[in-house]
Amino acid sequence: MALAAGVLALPALFFAQTTAPATQTPQTFQSPVVAPLDSLHVHVNLVNVPVTVIGASGAPVRNLRKQDFTLTEDGQEQTIRLFEPEASRPLSLVLAIDTSVSVRKDLDLEKQAAYIFIHSLLRPTDQLELLTFAGEVTKPVLFTHNLREIDHGLNRLYGDGPTALYEAIANGAEDLRPLPGRRVIVVVSDGANSMPGVDFATARAEALHAQASIESIILVPIAANAGRDLGGEHALIQLSRDTGGQYFYVDSPTQLPDALAHVSQALRSEYLLGYYPASAQAGAPSQPGFRQIQVQMTNPALNEEYRLYYRTGYYAMATH
Repeated sequence: MALAAGVLALPALFFAQTTAPATQTPQTFQSPVVAPLDSLHVHVNLVNVPVTVIGASGAPVRNLRKQDFTLTEDGQEQTIRLFEPEASRPLSLVLAIDTSVSVRKDLDLEKQAAYIFIHSLLRPTDQLELLTFAGEVTKPVLFTHNLREIDHGLNRLYGDGPTALYEAIANGAEDLRPLPGRRVIVVVSDGANSMPGVDFATARAEALHAQASIESIILVPIAANAGRDLGGEHALIQLSRDTGGQYFYVDSPTQLPDALAHVSQALRSEYLLGYYPASAQAGAPSQPGFRQIQVQMTNPALNEEYRLYYRTGYYAMATH
């Protein structure tokens, strides 16, 4: 069987669509509401919004211009002040690999896929942290661009125990928060969180606070629904949607390199849009809370043809 549905005609590869979530949102999972006055606050200065545009073929769309995009905050159109095609900012990336007992049999293939992914993606200006999770979260490699050190860490991975998925996401996001450039968490897992402590809402909050997208590679343990943790899979999908990342199902670990290749290609084909909120520029005091972001193509016809991935909002602090 192939990668799971939709990109480059691979029949088993599925991905999230920010512009039309109603047609893809799983019915068995509902994202918890995060209170607007929580710890997710950033000063309202320049708001950066990385955007990935995927065409009908499943490949990233390049050569777009600033005038091809429109952006609103809470329904109010914003002036795009910063536009960088195929964003060249340094990449700070956490590669979080599930090493729990539920995926232990596929660990060698996970290592091979991770090796290919890292060597094709990482540049001298980038840095990667290798994070693994089973009963606890471990960090075989802290942030570095040294490929030899990363390879050594991959070779030392082993699998056992339950799955601390949400703790891994929260931990990776916390590590990313102070780092410069584009922040990304790539999660390779079957989506089954089986450890108490950190829950979905906390993991989501930490990722939003870090302004990190979650790119999810969901390993399908068995094709039939019986015996699968569909709720966990849908939680990963929701985390990707909320943070502007994509998600991919793979029904065979041999297809992991293809899924990670799509992630790599998308990360190297992003557009960076930045704006100063119109309300802040007007000098009006703003209240703390969640600000909803929507990005669309200026040409309405392209909104039907393209899929846009971007973080759907941020939390602002009060200004006086």
